[in-house]
Amino acid sequence: MVRPSRGAEAYDASKIKVLEGLEAVRKRPAMYVGNTSSGGLHHLVYEVVDNSIDESQAGFCDRIEVTIHIDNSVTVVDNGRGIPVDMHPTEKRPAAEVVMTVLHSGGKFDNDTYKVSGGLHGVGVSVVNALSEFLDLEICRDEKVFEMRFERGKPVTPFRQTGTTKRRGTKVRFRPDPTIFEDVNFAFDALSQRLRELAFLNEGVTIVIEDERAENKRHEFNYKGGIASFVEHLNKNKTPIHPKPIYMRGERDGVLTEIALQYNDGYNEIVFSFANSINTMEGGTHLSGFRSALTRTINNYAAKAISKEQVNLSGDDVREGLTAVISVKLPRPQFEGQTKTKLGNSEVKGIVEMMLNEKLSACFEENPGIARKVLEKGLEALRAREAARKAKELTRRKGALDSGMLPGKLADCQETDPARSELFLVEGDSAGGSAKQGRDRRAQAILPLRGKILNVEKARFDKMLSSQEIRTIITALGTGIGEEDYDHARLRYHKVIIMTDADVDGSHIRTLLLTFFYRQMPLVIEHGHLYIAQPPLYKVKRGKTETYLANDDEMSRYLMATASQERQVKLPGGGAVLEGPGLRNVLEKLVRYRVHLDLLKKRGYESGLVETILATGARELKEFEDAEALEELRRAVEEAGFKTDEIQKDEEHGRYTFEVTARARGHAPSVVGWDLVSSIEYRTLNSLEDDLKELRRPPFVIAENGHEQSVDSRLDLLRHLMEEGKKGLTIQRYKGLGEMNAEQLWSTTMNPETRRLVQVNVADAVEADEIFTVLMGDMVEPRRKFIEDNALEVRNLDI
Repeated sequence: MVRPSRGAEAYDASKIKVLEGLEAVRKRPAMYVGNTSSGGLHHLVYEVVDNSIDESQAGFCDRIEVTIHIDNSVTVVDNGRGIPVDMHPTEKRPAAEVVMTVLHSGGKFDNDTYKVSGGLHGVGVSVVNALSEFLDLEICRDEKVFEMRFERGKPVTPFRQTGTTKRRGTKVRFRPDPTIFEDVNFAFDALSQRLRELAFLNEGVTIVIEDERAENKRHEFNYKGGIASFVEHLNKNKTPIHPKPIYMRGERDGVLTEIALQYNDGYNEIVFSFANSINTMEGGTHLSGFRSALTRTINNYAAKAISKEQVNLSGDDVREGLTAVISVKLPRPQFEGQTKTKLGNSEVKGIVEMMLNEKLSACFEENPGIARKVLEKGLEALRAREAARKAKELTRRKGALDSGMLPGKLADCQETDPARSELFLVEGDSAGGSAKQGRDRRAQAILPLRGKILNVEKARFDKMLSSQEIRTIITALGTGIGEEDYDHARLRYHKVIIMTDADVDGSHIRTLLLTFFYRQMPLVIEHGHLYIAQPPLYKVKRGKTETYLANDDEMSRYLMATASQERQVKLPGGGAVLEGPGLRNVLEKLVRYRVHLDLLKKRGYESGLVETILATGARELKEFEDAEALEELRRAVEEAGFKTDEIQKDEEHGRYTFEVTARARGHAPSVVGWDLVSSIEYRTLNSLEDDLKELRRPPFVIAENGHEQSVDSRLDLLRHLMEEGKKGLTIQRYKGLGEMNAEQLWSTTMNPETRRLVQVNVADAVEADEIFTVLMGDMVEPRRKFIEDNALEVRNLDI
C-alpha cells in the first residue's frame, strides 16, 4: 500500500519552482553530473530514480521499476502522483514540460513539497533530458495519460493527452547522448547497488531492476526493516556474535540519525554511511562522529566492567568484525566534491556522537550479555593486534617486508616510474620462466607464485604475515600492509596483473589473490591498478599455421572468414553469386539478424511471427493508430499460419493491437502492436532486412569444388556455412600458460599493443562482500547454494 500523507492535493504546477534555463548543461555537463565518464552516466539514472524516491518519502509511491534496454536506453517507472500536467502560472506551459526543459525547476526546491530530498545536485530531471539523445515522457495522472518526446533537451512532439487510465505515476525512457559521454554502456552492478541501498533506506518501497541485455538479470528489493535489515543482509553469510542488530534512532536540531550495527566472528569491518539516502563513500562528519563515539562508549564500558586492569581499545579493535550502517537525513546537506561522496556539515559530528553514546550505553546497560560479547571481541582484537605487531617487527627485522630487500624470485623491471611499470603475478614457476623470457624487461616485472596462497578471508593478520607467498607480494609491491603501515604512494607498479591458467586451479589462485587485494589492499582496486590478464581461449591449427583466438566472437569471425574463402552461394534466378568479402559481410549480418531474433524470442515472439511482420514492411506509428491498416497486418499473420484474436484498442495510448496465440503449449500469447515494432530489436531487424534483401527468396545453393548443396532458409545457410568453416581445422581450448613458449606468451598475453586486460573494480560493494564471504568463508551451505544457483549459467567449464 502507498502510505497516505497530508497535502496530497497540493502537488501541482504552482509547486514547481523555476530557477534557470538549460543552455549551459550541454556545454559544461561535468558541472551538473560530476563528469562525462561512468560516474556521470550512471548519475543520470540516479537523478530520475531520486525523483521517485522523493515521492515515496512523501508517502505517494511504493514501487519503482528500472529497465536497461539492449540499446543502452533506460526506463524508470513509478506509481507516484505523476508530474503535474496543468499550466504553469508564470511559464504559461504545462508544468511537466517546464520540469523537463528548465534547469532547477521541480518540487524539491519548494520546502513545502519535499522536506528532505536526495537529488545528487538537486539539478532535476531536466539535466537528464539535456544530456540524452532522446527522452520519452509518459505521465498517468487524474485518470488521463499524457506523452511528450524530447531530443537533446528540445521538445520534438507537443505535450498531449493520448488516452485514459486507472493507473498513476511517471514513466521516463532516455538514452544518454554518445556525443557527450565517453561510454554509454550502463553497469548493471553499479545501478543494482544504488537501488538496493535506496530500498534499505526507504523501507516499504519495492524497487526492481532488470537488464534486457543479459539473460535472467533481474533483482527485486523490498526491505521492511530498514537499515537493520541492511545489516542483517550484509551479515547473512557470516556468524553474528549477537542475534539481532542493535538499532538506534534519534532526532536533534532537524537532523534525523539512524544507526544499525552487529558484530560477527570475522575480522573485517563493513561500514556504509549515507546522507539523504546518498552513499557517502568518502565518509564525512557523520562517520567521524560514529567512529569516535563507538570507541569511546566501548572503552567506557570496559573501564566499568574490567576494574583490575586498564584497557585502551583502539578504533581498529572495536571495529573488527563490525557491520554497521549510518544514515542521516538533514534539510541542507553540504557535500564536499561534485559527486557528493563526503558529508561536510560540521554540526552533524556532535549530533551523531551524542546520540550513539547515549543509546549504545543504554543498550549495554539493558543487555549485559551483548555488551560482554562485544567487549570480548574487542579484547581479542587487541591481543591479536599485539601479536601482529610483534610478528611484523620480527619479519621487518628479518627484512621480509622491507621494499629495499626485494624478494629473490622477483624478476624486476628497469623502469623506476610506477606509472610506467607493470607487475605480473604468475601462477607457477614454469609459466613464470616463459613470462620472464618473453617480457619487455624495461617495464614488466614478473613474480612467480608457487602453489595456492593463503585464504585471507579465514586468517587473522598475524597468520597472514606468516605466509611466505603473501609476504613476497607485499614486499614486491612496496606499500607495506595494515592500516598503520600501508602507504599507497609507495606502490611500485601502477599495473598489477594477475596471470593464471584457465583451469580450476588457476581460477582458485586468481580468486585467492582477488580476496587478498579486496580485504587487505582495497586502494589498489579503488585506484584502478589491479588487472586480470586474458590469455586467448582457443588455439586453431590449419596445416602448419597456428592462430590464437581470444573469445567466442573471434572464433565466430574466424569461421566466417574461412567459410567464405573457398565457397560460393548462388542466389535464385540464375544470376547473382555471393563469394569472398561479399559473402563474409552477409554472414556477419546474418549473425546479427539471428541474435536479434533470439532477443525477441525471449520476449515471447516466435521467429516465424517476427519474420512474417517484417515481410509486410510494418514500421510506421500511423499503421497502429488506424484499425483498418492494422487489419491488413493481422490477415497477413493469419495467412502465415498463426492464430490471432480480434483487434483491440489500447485506451491509454490511442493505438490498436492484436494477440497471436503461441504455438508452444503453456506460453502466453504475443501482443502485436507499436511496442513491438518500435522496439530496438525490431528496428535493428528491419534495417538488416534491407541489407539482406537479396536473401529474401530461398532456396540458396552452396557451391564448393564442384559440389553443390541447397538450403531452404537464411538461418540454415548460416548454420551450414559455419559448420563448413570448421572443416580441416584442429580447434583446441587453451588452458595453461605453460602451453605457450615465451614468444607466443608475449604476443598473445603480455604485449601492450595486442593483449587484453580486464580491470578489476568493485561496482557493487555489497554484492562483492557477499560473494567473497560465500566463496571464501567458513559456511558450507551458502557456498553450495551459490554453486547450485549459478551452475546453469556456466558457459565454458574446464576440468
